[in-house]
Amino acid sequence: MATTLLRKTVLTAAGIAATAGGIAGPAIAAHAAPTGTTGTTGTTAMVTDRKNHGERELDVRYEAQPNFYFCGPAAARNALSVQGKNIDVHAMAREMGTTEAGTDSINDITPVLNKQTGATDAYKSVEISTPKADDKQTDTLRADVIKTVDAGRAVVANIAGTATDTDGTTHSFEGGHYISVTGYRDNGDTVTIADSADPNTATYRMSIDNLADWIATR
Repeated sequence: MATTLLRKTVLTAAGIAATAGGIAGPAIAAHAAPTGTTGTTGTTAMVTDRKNHGERELDVRYEAQPNFYFCGPAAARNALSVQGKNIDVHAMAREMGTTEAGTDSINDITPVLNKQTGATDAYKSVEISTPKADDKQTDTLRADVIKTVDAGRAVVANIAGTATDTDGTTHSFEGGHYISVTGYRDNGDTVTIADSADPNTATYRMSIDNLADWIATR
């Protein structure tokens, strides 16, 4: 859950052009290659396709994180689960160098995602450094979430502070946290989040504006 992170981050999908400043809000983004199969296993991503209606959801095999500092490995595990992968979160934590202080950087997660995806360039990191997401950054995040999810891959975002979901529930992680973004609706104005922190709030929806600012707070 809580973690000390060196960078403000969001993981999203390959093949998306990352301009200077990156994806949306202050964020690092890992872009996943747009393909319908995964890495070496060839497992087809399980997707509910509603593209004609401006929405799409990935099938997450959710697991909660086993302790307060495994949010990075858990978010990555949940993200990879949409590709049909079943990866032990402790093994992921060892590869990422996660300690009780958390996972230091998105750059510790990106190589693990690439390894599990089976391609050295499936994910990459992109940083944005402004303290609050502006309209352009939010629009870029929306576009990248849509492209990533349409490619059958989930987004992993590093957030901090407090944000409110579409039901009016607040989610607060003052020390920083990783989450997965696994779907969208309303043409990307609303996103679906898989949150490993608490199985009682395993999934919720949030406006893209609130997510962008949540990322920016990091």
